[in-house]
Amino acid sequence: MEIENKVARSGLITFEMKSLRSKAEMVHLDIAPWLYEELILKEKDFRNYIADHNWSQYEGKRLRIFCSVDAIIPSWAYMLLADKAAPFVVFCFVGEEQEMRQFELLHAIQNLDVAPFESGRVIVNGCSDPDVSPAAFAMLTAKLRPVVKSILFGEACSTVPVYKAPKN
Repeated sequence: MEIENKVARSGLITFEMKSLRSKAEMVHLDIAPWLYEELILKEKDFRNYIADHNWSQYEGKRLRIFCSVDAIIPSWAYMLLADKAAPFVVFCFVGEEQEMRQFELLHAIQNLDVAPFESGRVIVNGCSDPDVSPAAFAMLTAKLRPVVKSILFGEACSTVPVYKAPKN
C-alpha cells in the first residue's frame, strides 16, 4: 500500500513567517562611550568619533544603533550615524533589538511579492517563531487577502480558518 501525501495534493501553500527574517548578521553599536562623561553629546567630539570609527566592519550586516545610558541625543546625531553606516550595512535601525526585529518583519511583509500566492490556499505558519507580533500576522493577512482564495493559520494537520474569498 502506497502512502499518499494529501497535504501535497491539496494545493495548500505553506508560508513560514520566519522565511521573511533577514539572514544577515545583526550587530550593535552603543554610542554611550562617545558621549562626554556618558551624559552629554559634544558635537565636535561626536563627529570625530564618527570620522575615526571603522564603518567597514559592518559590511553586509544589519546595524542596530542605541545608547545604553539615559542621555538626550539629538536626532541629527542618529542621522550622522546612519549616513556613515549606509554604504556598508544592509539595514540600519535605531532602538531596541526587539523593535528592530519587528520593524524588519513588517517591512518585509510590506514588500512581499504576492504573485506566487495568487488564487492560492495559504497556511500561515507562525508557531515556530514566537517573536512574531500580532501586527505582523494582521499585516500579512491584509497583504494576502486581495489575491488568495483562503488564509488559514497553523499547521496543515490543524488549521484555524482566517479568510475565505466569496464565490463569484
